[in-house]
Amino acid sequence: MRLPPLTDGIIERRYQRFLADVELADGRRVTAHCPNTGTMATCWRAGAPVQLSHSDNPNRKLPWTLERVDMGGGWVGVHTGRTNPVMAEAIEGGLIAPLRGYRRLRREASFRPAGLPGGRLDILLSEGEDPDALVEVKNATLLDGERIRFPDAVSERGKKHLDLLAEAVRQGLRGALLFAVNRPEGTLFAPAWRIDPAYAARLCEVAALGVEVLAVRIRHEAEGLRADGLVSVDLSPPQ
Repeated sequence: MRLPPLTDGIIERRYQRFLADVELADGRRVTAHCPNTGTMATCWRAGAPVQLSHSDNPNRKLPWTLERVDMGGGWVGVHTGRTNPVMAEAIEGGLIAPLRGYRRLRREASFRPAGLPGGRLDILLSEGEDPDALVEVKNATLLDGERIRFPDAVSERGKKHLDLLAEAVRQGLRGALLFAVNRPEGTLFAPAWRIDPAYAARLCEVAALGVEVLAVRIRHEAEGLRADGLVSVDLSPPQ
């Protein structure tokens, strides 16, 4: 996926969840929109190199957007709005082997089973030899040694998605959690047991019920993003 033109800078602070003060390479200081609802733990620190995109839309209050941060090991993607398009592009291109074989991909699929609060899941795959697949994509950036973990804060919405995927499997569909490992470090994906033990435990439960848990690396290049292979998944609780 191609990104808009990017501008280099140094992040000074992130605050009020959606704001980041950045010094650009030419010395200007700007406030950028930070499109990430999580804590961004391990994803930023004052003085870290960043790249921003710029919008000419006159209706935008903040024309600059924080796209990625270099924490010393390479770019970490913090614009969560980029994650789903990259994963959809990879699925359509046949780059994620477990999700190959479908002729149709639809984004933002509504799923409202009886007895559960309905909701939207990120991707619906259909017209394949396997049952239709509902796929929920999560941006995973929390670095913990060799593991990339999710979530970086308690996620009630995330648990709702797990319940919907489990119900999809019960109904004979495929349900998949696709964790996008959006940084170069780490060799394993694992749930964040210490941050949200309820989410981690429920993830293990739905995996045992047949929900597929996949992790795919996002690789950052000079002008864009691409999927770069499966990452091993470790669902075991900490000892």
